[in-house]
Amino acid sequence: MSTIHTTPERERIGQKLRVVFFVDVVEGGERGFREAYRQIRESVVGTPGHLLDQLGEPVDGSRRWVITSEWETPEHFFTWQQSEEHQALVAPLRAWVERTESLRFRIVEETGGGLS
Repeated sequence: MSTIHTTPERERIGQKLRVVFFVDVVEGGERGFREAYRQIRESVVGTPGHLLDQLGEPVDGSRRWVITSEWETPEHFFTWQQSEEHQALVAPLRAWVERTESLRFRIVEETGGGLS
């Protein structure tokens, strides 16, 4: 049975930010892309406000990958995104990417899986 969180936990959830980053990887660039992503992932782990990140590989034969991350607040994410460290980290990734699209969402409801 899943649980729907309510106030005051909902108030805490309402501060979190989910970033969804679609990445079209250049043909044959999957290995380089994954290595560049690993370097970003290893660096962001200790960043204030960072909760998690995930890399999704396409299963449909396309070259569209997805990177998702979750942050305690939008301010944590934007502080990191605008930092010189972030700019230096993502530079090697750009060599493996044809196109990107970034979406950002405030988490307003969250369900937890598992048995109660």
